[in-house]
Amino acid sequence: MLRSNVQGSTLNPPVTMVFTGHFRPESFAEFVRHRAARLSLAMRLGTVNDNRVEVAVEGAADLVDMFEMACSLGPIDCLVLDIHRNAERQ
Repeated sequence: MLRSNVQGSTLNPPVTMVFTGHFRPESFAEFVRHRAARLSLAMRLGTVNDNRVEVAVEGAADLVDMFEMACSLGPIDCLVLDIHRNAERQ
């Protein structure tokens, strides 16, 4: 379970995002890590391969939305075609 403790922000349930498309796995994974860190989100990578990347993120809802938008644009060498998002149960 992920838990971030950013003072003053409300923690929401973790959100799992599944990105599908055409990826260079190492490039997209590093991009995801960097964006989560910049937005002070807790994150955990799941499946990472050429056509699917799963990531669980936790933090303020607006920041999670920003993370999704940033990752949808992705690094230049990857193409995100679709995103599926689920909130995890507590």
